[in-house]
Amino acid sequence: MATKASRSAARLMMAPAVVLLLGWMLVPLTMTLWFSFRTYLPLRGGDQGWTGFDNYVRFVTSSSFWPAVSTTLIILIGVLVITIALGVLLAILLDQPMWGQGVVRILVIAPFFVMPTVSALVWKNIFMDPTNGLFAHLWKFFGAEPVSWLSDAAIPSLILIVSWQWLPFATLILLTAIQSLDSEQLEAAEMDGASPLARFGFITLPHLSRAITIVVLIQTIFLLAIFAEIFVTTGGAFGTRTLSYLIFQRVLESQNIGLGSAGGVYAIILANIVAIFLMRIVGKNLDN
Repeated sequence: MATKASRSAARLMMAPAVVLLLGWMLVPLTMTLWFSFRTYLPLRGGDQGWTGFDNYVRFVTSSSFWPAVSTTLIILIGVLVITIALGVLLAILLDQPMWGQGVVRILVIAPFFVMPTVSALVWKNIFMDPTNGLFAHLWKFFGAEPVSWLSDAAIPSLILIVSWQWLPFATLILLTAIQSLDSEQLEAAEMDGASPLARFGFITLPHLSRAITIVVLIQTIFLLAIFAEIFVTTGGAFGTRTLSYLIFQRVLESQNIGLGSAGGVYAIILANIVAIFLMRIVGKNLDN
């Protein structure tokens, strides 16, 4: 049992890390809030003074604001559906005994360690190029006209690219959850005559509920700030401008750090709303 002295020593040793972490989070947040109430033009004289909520009003009343929010949520939902559905399938397949199982698992997880900009460039130039891409050659092989993926189907293309990046993460978490499933339950259900689909629906899937909620929560936090893939592939054109990319464009267009900071505050609010909603779901699953 930990004594009072050992607990005090533990707090003392953790204090530098806690202070550093709080400073890492609070200093940028405080600066963002400060600049959001000011007109700061770094290329035109710097700080122009206090503007109150003018930056917030300008940003939210922009004709691009709500389309950017809806695009962000569409990409988020699309990626979550694909990664969870395929992640469950891959996790079940990888849990089966096979030759070279360790190598297969490493190959499946490997895309998660590729930088977003690199993976986006690979998909853009090697797979989705309408002239020399692999998909273009595949379409020509079947006698069809190649598709300009990043213009004719920009949002589905982005969902595909981002899903490819996050699928290994979902698979890894779900595979770990499946491996913790008591095999005796599945064997007993099989002996009772339950079909594979019934075993999956009544035993495996309920067991994966907590892991799925964790995957949804973590991916949502990161996907709400998706930027690199859009910057590399479409540049925000063809209806692919998300909230984070809109903030980037507004800062470049107006050269107003205050306007971009106001957009950043809106992004923080949106992320917290979604995170709180998902945390409630996670909490209910954990309580059950």
